[in-house]
Amino acid sequence: MTTISPGVVESELADSITDPGARDVMREFRRIALPAAAIARAIKFAAEEPDDVDLSEIIVRPTAGEF
Repeated sequence: MTTISPGVVESELADSITDPGARDVMREFRRIALPAAAIARAIKFAAEEPDDVDLSEIIVRPTAGEF
């Protein structure tokens, strides 16, 4: 089993926040968000490993920003 821990990922979440201040903070936080395709590539990578390889964890983070 492989655990995939994505960093901030693009989504419509910030658009559904009703508090204007919180919505603005979330939009700024997501400014460097990863596209969903980046997480899909990580999942594909893990799924394609041979049976004799144990890939236990993948952490996927954006390369921009202060992380």
